[in-house]
Amino acid sequence: MRTNCFGTNVLCDVARQVGVERFLHISTDEVYGSIEHGSFGEADALGPRSPYSAAKAGSDLIALSYYTTHGLPVLVTRCSNNFGPYQFPEKLIPLFTTNLLDGHKVPLYGDGGNVRDWIHVHDHNTAAELVLRKGNVGEIYNIGAGNEVTNKEITYRLLELTGRDESFITPVADRLGHDRRYSITHDKVTALGWKTEHNLVDGLAETVEWYRNNRAWWEPLKARAAF
Repeated sequence: MRTNCFGTNVLCDVARQVGVERFLHISTDEVYGSIEHGSFGEADALGPRSPYSAAKAGSDLIALSYYTTHGLPVLVTRCSNNFGPYQFPEKLIPLFTTNLLDGHKVPLYGDGGNVRDWIHVHDHNTAAELVLRKGNVGEIYNIGAGNEVTNKEITYRLLELTGRDESFITPVADRLGHDRRYSITHDKVTALGWKTEHNLVDGLAETVEWYRNNRAWWEPLKARAAF
């Protein structure tokens, strides 16, 4: 809450005082909550189901309120799950990749059927930059890649890329409030001229190779955090 809500309020207030030309607020698809069929659009209601996503939703509303009340030129983006180099190793793909490279097992929650849309960090960055430059102030832009796969599918792809078998999977009881499926449209950002440059298959292979070749970056992080 302090970082997402209070922090956003502080940044918006300072931006208003100094007169920034455009203020990009980056959020997450988690603010919409889980969806069984179809995809959430920018006009759909928020339905966060965890303290984290509730705080992110709150920060979105704070940022947009500064546009409405103070005329701060705010733009909001909501992205799907990122992957790629330099991702902190507590997240699923870098955690599983580094564990498997070290010969350690990986936890798979529930039946592994939770679905996420994965977008390469480079594609997310280019979309966010495009929104900042060409988007309409006071509006929201979803940024997804259409790469919806289950956690189980991601796990098996990482097993293959690291040369491990399914004995490296440790089944874990599903956690409370584990949203089943996230899915967002991305027509609005596509209309600005954006398109993805990384597909999931090649992007995962490149990401695993990056972690394989950059132990000096992630090993100290895992040692300090005891993942």
